Amino acid sequence: MAIAAVISHVHGALERLGSDCPMEDVPSLCPELTWNQVFLAIDYLSRTGQICVTLDAGRTYRVKATRAATAEPSCVSACP
Repeated sequence: MAIAAVISHVHGALERLGSDCPMEDVPSLCPELTWNQVFLAIDYLSRTGQICVTLDAGRTYRVKATRAATAEPSCVSACP
């Protein structure tokens, strides 16, 4: 599968989910992809502002599709 298709697939899965989820759960949303493919897609989507990656109080990274794709930098942050 081409990288553009992988990125689109991961983004679509997160949009359909409609809420945030632990990063380690994302591969189960896309079982036909490898963890490496999912991680690369998450990296790209985060850097382009299409998803938001946060760190919760339990030190778990969570991901969520943003409402609109932007060229903003990643929104990786720690939750209060």
